[in-house]
Amino acid sequence: MTERNLADGIASSDLGDDAVIAGKVGDEDIVLLRSGGRLCAMSGTCPHAGAPLAEGLVVDGTLRCPWHHARFDCATGEAVGAPAFGALDRFAVSEEHGVIRVGAKLPVQQPVAAANQPGRIVIVGGGPAGHACAEMLARHGAGSAVTLLSDDADAPYDRTACSKQYLAGKVGRDEIALPVPQGVLVRLATHVEGIDAAARFVQVAGGESIAYDHLVLATGAEPLVPPFDGADRDDVHVVRTLADADALVAWATEGKRALVIGSSYIGLEVAASLIGRKLEVTVVADADVPLEKTAGPEVGSMIRRLHESKGVTFKTGRTVKAWDGHAVTLDDGSRVEADLIVAGTGVRPRIALARAAGLALAEEDNGGGITVDSTLRTSDPAIFAIGDVANVPDPRLGHAIRVEHWVVAQHMGQWLARHLLGLVDGEYDDVPFFWSGHYDVSLRYVGHVASPEERHIDGDIAAKDFAVSFEEEGKRQALMTCGRDREALIFEAEA
Repeated sequence: MTERNLADGIASSDLGDDAVIAGKVGDEDIVLLRSGGRLCAMSGTCPHAGAPLAEGLVVDGTLRCPWHHARFDCATGEAVGAPAFGALDRFAVSEEHGVIRVGAKLPVQQPVAAANQPGRIVIVGGGPAGHACAEMLARHGAGSAVTLLSDDADAPYDRTACSKQYLAGKVGRDEIALPVPQGVLVRLATHVEGIDAAARFVQVAGGESIAYDHLVLATGAEPLVPPFDGADRDDVHVVRTLADADALVAWATEGKRALVIGSSYIGLEVAASLIGRKLEVTVVADADVPLEKTAGPEVGSMIRRLHESKGVTFKTGRTVKAWDGHAVTLDDGSRVEADLIVAGTGVRPRIALARAAGLALAEEDNGGGITVDSTLRTSDPAIFAIGDVANVPDPRLGHAIRVEHWVVAQHMGQWLARHLLGLVDGEYDDVPFFWSGHYDVSLRYVGHVASPEERHIDGDIAAKDFAVSFEEEGKRQALMTCGRDREALIFEAEA
């Protein structure tokens, strides 16, 4: 079907409030929408991953991306919600005599510097939470007051690609780099050894002290490798950082057979990426069905069949007992030959700094991590915690949770930056969201439940067209979708 030429105009009656129409102005893909009665025309493609924004949703003055739920201010085009950071181009719009026309591209509208400048801010951690916090602070004029300390040798990058596109060889380093926060002092390969909460400074390796008025702990989590003979060998890999992915790519270039321990989301994403590199892949997992603990057995079984159709072999209900560099020995005595091992068996929050500083920590059976209040503040009023390490109150569930997902960490960082700048009031209450890609199948998960036991399936899982609702204490709290992106957006908006 021919796309509408929005320069020629459309009938005003064709565009209702909060509706989105796709079209073109010259060669530009455009979305035209009405938000709160105001006409807006913007670029029609999400700068994060190229999603068609015409399939998105208008919510509270923002246009939300259908794939990864990035948010754009309808009036200014600003990317106000990660994972996108680049603003959308805006176009002039006129409405006369019942006809709406889109005109020339407008100048970029820069965010206004916040009136409240909160003093010296030190952020420990260069992952998604730390970077997003620094970038938002810089965007609103506070960059020169921010120091970002990262123990990673690489500048901030999209870590989700480490198990997906980058590991699969589909994108390069330049394509996964995150925007540099303007004015922020970013110190890489810098290890923070301690916090003096009374004097308000952090000490880095080498003895240097860095003072703060506000300290943000975005220390993230570290991968777990299960105990087995040979677990400390160089050919046992994890995938958390770009350096991890580089090491695995180097081994995969020489090897032919890979064994993945764990059928978690990241374990299966790694399996798919290594299949893409033409390796033979075996997944060993103690779970009988992949993803069963979060998605339920129906979705898990479908995902297993999908991976098997691509060549992955599963050894379920098994654990690794030993690895000698040539084969693993499983707990039933059987052996599986391999050239390398990748552990996708979960992570634990990095809380050593917080513990040594005397901050309140959450019990492990309640998710672990650093206890924070609804403004992401720890038990020390000058210290905040965000991302994988933070145990955060969830107003929908009525209790605190710790969530280990990329966009969740970014949204925490962005909200905290706005909070410190005085740009938001109230409490952090974003709905958790993550996505997981397996070949040509993408899963979206909105909300949070401790168990998928209470679930309702709508659609056809085998056909990869479904929505699974999950309840906790009789209330619908989460939704997993496949092939129903808009439904996931609507659930998020209404949660």
